[in-house]
Amino acid sequence: MGSLGWWIKIVVIALVSAFFLILSVTNLISAYQMKHPLEFVMVFFSQSLMLMISIVGLIYSFLQLYLFLKKDGLK
Repeated sequence: MGSLGWWIKIVVIALVSAFFLILSVTNLISAYQMKHPLEFVMVFFSQSLMLMISIVGLIYSFLQLYLFLKKDGLK
């Protein structure tokens, strides 16, 4: 923990998760303008799953950084 590869992994996971979080929220908002109910249901549930996965990626990154800083006494 704390090596260059570890930092790159954590930063990449956080950035990709933030990108997909923004994308899924945008698509969820646009789903409410759809005319067909079946399309709405498909888009709504797929974007909700993408939203949850993105949040898990962000939580993972923040918890890894928190544990790293707590372990080294850098509060």
